[in-house]
Amino acid sequence: MDPIAPELLMALAGGTAGAAGQQIWASLRDLVRRRSPVGEPRGEGELTSLGEAADSPTRARELAEVLALRARQDPAFAQALDTWRREAEALDGTRTGSGDVRNEISGGTVQGPVVQARDINGPLHFGG
Repeated sequence: MDPIAPELLMALAGGTAGAAGQQIWASLRDLVRRRSPVGEPRGEGELTSLGEAADSPTRARELAEVLALRARQDPAFAQALDTWRREAEALDGTRTGSGDVRNEISGGTVQGPVVQARDINGPLHFGG
């Protein structure tokens, strides 16, 4: 199984991947909470810890490590986690980079407002 990138875990925990990212994060939480036939480590503590401090590379690495360890011990978990990872990575490819925004306006006079932004959650209103 390929390892899960800590940066991906941080993005999902921090909500930067939008509503779809929140769903993927919730599905990881459900996966981690499944009963494990091989005992600890389960990963719940590390998952909660990263959820509380999503910008922590240390916590993200700890979660990635405990998930990898559990996957090595539990083949069913490994298969489910691999499926989850592929879905999460596919989602991660649809979001912008680490803050980069590049707008190019050409073709003459702008006919209306132009907004350069990242991660807008909710509507924008212009004028009265």
